[in-house]
Amino acid sequence: MDIIKLRNIEKSYFGYEELARILGISMASARVTASRYVKMGLLIRIKRNLYVLSEFWNTATKEDKFIIANLGETPSYISLMTALEYHGITTQMQKDFFESVAIQRTKTISVRDTVFRYTKVSPDLYHGFERKDGFFIATPEKALIDAMYLFSYGRYTLDLPSIDAGNMNIGEIEKMSRSFPRRTQKALKNYGYI
Repeated sequence: MDIIKLRNIEKSYFGYEELARILGISMASARVTASRYVKMGLLIRIKRNLYVLSEFWNTATKEDKFIIANLGETPSYISLMTALEYHGITTQMQKDFFESVAIQRTKTISVRDTVFRYTKVSPDLYHGFERKDGFFIATPEKALIDAMYLFSYGRYTLDLPSIDAGNMNIGEIEKMSRSFPRRTQKALKNYGYI
């Protein structure tokens, strides 16, 4: 069966092009095959032209899902409470819920029991992230600023008591926050982050 051939795709995620190449079929046939394999439960559709094998999804690590989150909306990077948890800054654990910042649109992708949420920000606020193990993630300081920015405008619920900023670079928070609106800077000051 073609599942054995699908396992030969080198990437964890793939599109019609890889499907057509590995199965030796046309692009049009790859689209139909992808749809059929999703219905059969062999593939999981993340978004148009982005799939993963079901067996990969079932064993995917948090870091694997971070990579998929980055691909679910491009460009984007992991941020907010997801990044704060990853960096050990919050005690709040988010199981199967991944938050990202993007510049194109705000949207949510639901894949089985996992939710990928993307929040749009202005392109001039799209900075302060790094590539780590194949995915883009906000630095701890930038994740806090992103969260406080959305919180200060009533666009985000922030569990402030769960955040331990003791290991964060206050100078970096202050420097990065300069590109954000005064309202965000004021909120950071009011809560003692700068």
